[in-house]
Amino acid sequence: MFVLTGYEYFLGFLLICSLVPVLALTASKLVRPSRRGPERRTTYESGMEPIGGAWIQFNIRYYMFALVFVIFDVETVFLYPWAVAFSRLGLLAFIEALIFIGILIVGLVYAWRKGALEWS
Repeated sequence: MFVLTGYEYFLGFLLICSLVPVLALTASKLVRPSRRGPERRTTYESGMEPIGGAWIQFNIRYYMFALVFVIFDVETVFLYPWAVAFSRLGLLAFIEALIFIGILIVGLVYAWRKGALEWS
């Protein structure tokens, strides 16, 4: 029946994955309130009235803290597959991982000395 045999389950999975967002968006459109008014167009800030404009400048420390977090979060993404296949990779992969962790430690020390990890 299929030209590519063995892909029936993949096709079913792809079909289900395509239908779930469509069904979720359709259901939310049918269930949501449809009144339009001036109150609906206001900004929602945790149940409080909005104060001031939305275009304010944030301190650069917030962005620096977020970037440092993302860098060290990505470290986990790269080290997880290495840890899973550790027994099959050998000594060279272990040395490469140590070099990678060393580079990250140097970056952490640099960020620490520059004060990027201080929240105050």
